[in-house]
Amino acid sequence: MRTLIGAVAAALLISTAAFAGQTEGLIKKVDKDTLTLTLDDGKAYKLNAETDLDALKPGMDIVIAFDVTNGENVVTDMQLPDSDQN
Repeated sequence: MRTLIGAVAAALLISTAAFAGQTEGLIKKVDKDTLTLTLDDGKAYKLNAETDLDALKPGMDIVIAFDVTNGENVVTDMQLPDSDQN
C-alpha cells in the first residue's frame, strides 16, 4: 500500500511540472494596474512586481516562459528582442 501511495505522489509531482510552458508572440497590451501582459493571440500572462513595465511596448516581439498557478499564466522568465539587431 505504501508503494502505491508513493507512486501516486510521484505521478502528481510529475504532472505538476506539465503546467510549465513557453510561448512567443507580439505584445498586444501591457496593463500596469493588474501587472498583466497580453499577447497578439489573446492570452494573458501575469507579471511580477519587479518587472520593468516601461521596457514592454505593444508590437514588441517577446519569448515568455511561464507556469500555470491557480489557473493563471505566471511569467517566470522572458526574453525581449535585442535592440542592436535589425
